[in-house]
Amino acid sequence: MKKLLLINPMGRRSGMALSKISNIPPLSLAYVAAVTPSNWSVKIWDENFTPFEFEEADLVGITAFTSNINRAYEIAGIYREKKIKVIFGGIHVSMMPDEALHYGDAVVVGEVEGIWDKVISDFENNILQPKYIGPRLDLAQSKITPRRDLIHPDYLWNPIQTSRGCPFSCHFCSVSNYLGRNYRQRNPEDILKELDEMQGEFVLFLDDNLIGYSPESRKRAKELFEGMIKRGFNKKWVMQTSINAAGDEPLLKLAAQAGCMFAFIGFETTNPDMLKNMKKGINLKTGPENYKKVVDTFHKYGIGVFGAFIVGNDFESPDYYKKMAKDVIRSGVDIVQITILTPLPGTELMEQLEKEGRLIHTDFPKDWEKYRFSHVVHEPRGVEEETIYRGDNFIKENIYSFPAYPYRLLKSFIFLNRFNFYVVMKLNQAGKKSWQNSQYYLKYCHTL
Repeated sequence: MKKLLLINPMGRRSGMALSKISNIPPLSLAYVAAVTPSNWSVKIWDENFTPFEFEEADLVGITAFTSNINRAYEIAGIYREKKIKVIFGGIHVSMMPDEALHYGDAVVVGEVEGIWDKVISDFENNILQPKYIGPRLDLAQSKITPRRDLIHPDYLWNPIQTSRGCPFSCHFCSVSNYLGRNYRQRNPEDILKELDEMQGEFVLFLDDNLIGYSPESRKRAKELFEGMIKRGFNKKWVMQTSINAAGDEPLLKLAAQAGCMFAFIGFETTNPDMLKNMKKGINLKTGPENYKKVVDTFHKYGIGVFGAFIVGNDFESPDYYKKMAKDVIRSGVDIVQITILTPLPGTELMEQLEKEGRLIHTDFPKDWEKYRFSHVVHEPRGVEEETIYRGDNFIKENIYSFPAYPYRLLKSFIFLNRFNFYVVMKLNQAGKKSWQNSQYYLKYCHTL
């Protein structure tokens, strides 16, 4: 029996990866394992838990994001020296297949499930091609269940994906380029069946937007939540969704009854002009002045809010950061993620900055290590790089110090049930730890 070794590489451990509560299992590799022919044995090596050491295999598959792609290339080199074929997959190599082919034998661009049989067949017949284009699955018809038995048992979260694709085109995001602009959805009954078979109490919906963008997708979410309640799953779960989900209170009420602990929402900024530049139209429609109302609506049903914000846009200023710090705290967001604007491969932002010659770090692939949302990697207009780092520090200093920190946690304690509050508290601790371990924490003071 031939052996397939699937590897989840870990580059420099940083950010939220420093804490177990925010580590995310490699569900994509479990899907690869699920569509691998039964005459192959499959193992997942996960560097989130065990540093890689060479292990014999007939074929190696590696997935990676941009920030850890160099570690993927490094591991690939070990196998290629021993004449063992290496296949890359994932969002980075899908956007940069020609680069990846310098370090591997083949690349799967896009979704793997519909093309993996051919990849394996070609390998077995010694006719492996350099590039395979995976078709976008009709998720309503797909019955593929990932091999969760191969995922490391020490993860807190049990991941599940119920949709792919995004109709929006935010300039910093590559999801619509990677998975398409058509929002494809699995049937609620198939999802419920998979949930029923999953072990563990904590579920992470990996969808970029579980509730979706249309009346049809909201109807599906309603059926899913009602099914979870009816079946008495008693699982605690988290989701990503858009800011406009607050406009459907009956749906949020169902989500809470079904076990939703908190929702991850991309607020991005509290400045309308910045939102316009980001092409974040849905947030503009709601209005940054109504962010607090959005959070209050989620809190009404005991659902916490994990709010994501971005700094590093053109023409930011010390006053901009001071206002953002106040706005974020005033909004009542329970958990805060603030990242530095990062142009990733496949994004409109990257394309724009390349054309304008504004990228600072371009020694690729070596410099991909800096593209991890904590480095300024381009030349912003109207603001100095140092000011951005100082602004990031200033906002986080306000968020994680007295009096705002205990005030924020007190509000979460009031609006959330005790267990949900405990998770929110642990994620705040993880966020603070991530900040204090950032490369700019000590280098730049926290004042503006």
